[in-house]
Amino acid sequence: MGSAGLARLQGLFAVYKPPGLKWKHLRDTVELQLLKGLNAGKPSAPKQRVRFLLGPVESSKEKELTLTANRVPTLINHPLVRGLAFTSLKVGVGHRLDSQASGVLVLGVGHGCGLLTDMYNAHLTKDYAVRGLLGKATDDFCEDGRLVEKTTYDHVTREKLDRILAVIQGSHQKALVTYSNLDLQTQEAYEMAVSGVIRPMNKSPMLITGIRCLQFAPPEFLLEVQCMHETQKQLRRLVHEIGLELKSTAVCTQVRRTRDGFFTLDDALLRTQWDLPSIQGAIQAAAPRVAAELEKSLRPWLGTQEPPGSGQPWDSKRPHSALEPESHVGH
Repeated sequence: MGSAGLARLQGLFAVYKPPGLKWKHLRDTVELQLLKGLNAGKPSAPKQRVRFLLGPVESSKEKELTLTANRVPTLINHPLVRGLAFTSLKVGVGHRLDSQASGVLVLGVGHGCGLLTDMYNAHLTKDYAVRGLLGKATDDFCEDGRLVEKTTYDHVTREKLDRILAVIQGSHQKALVTYSNLDLQTQEAYEMAVSGVIRPMNKSPMLITGIRCLQFAPPEFLLEVQCMHETQKQLRRLVHEIGLELKSTAVCTQVRRTRDGFFTLDDALLRTQWDLPSIQGAIQAAAPRVAAELEKSLRPWLGTQEPPGSGQPWDSKRPHSALEPESHVGH
């Protein structure tokens, strides 16, 4: 299993991170399970060597001793002598999830860690299912945070919520064009806009490319958010600010990532599948799709990327509100 098993552990795969589990603990658990699988393989047959052993001469009655050639196993590579064959493994983590969030988490093994960098540079969007609860506000925007305020929500309707979500999406779409650093008067930019591949060319504040309400049953509601460059805390703050726009308050009860780039929930391995055969199978199954999607995502930007000028401080400020991202227009 050893080297052959390790050769099949080169690439990307996705796991499902349950809530309450830190991403670092998840990565360490996966690494431990992979090392157990690699070291559990049946060791190869030991090499033989010739040794001259002292023994009696068969035809001698005087019990004479002589040296005879014998083949004996070499124990230098025996597990009890050498120890475990694999003691560490390079496992990288893609776009992270905090301990309260759950969903798709992409990991890379071996040269897959380099592919994680390619995923980051491709600025791919991610999908989240975000649940909110109207009627109260907390200090950390979570349901179990310190209660700050209670409000009524009887006046909140689905139409009002949809209207606010449309405003949010529109403002972020404008910011997306600004951060893409493209001249929309060119044919190339027009074709990219039509194909829907306009993305920021550098780091930016959280940008929402799509948001809609999937379920509205006051005080609970469920949002589907498609975004990039986000943190889970920003998504919880988004729920809080939506509550304020509705002349009420709201807290976030769940943040669940359903897609990270080209990995979806269908690709994510459950905790019972964090073992060597399952991960090897997931890497092999995803490899062709990973190569094709990364090439497609990175190709439009090759040769077009320009570093932000002095009038475009990509990282100088963060947005004051998740509803309206700041835009930095070049001079």
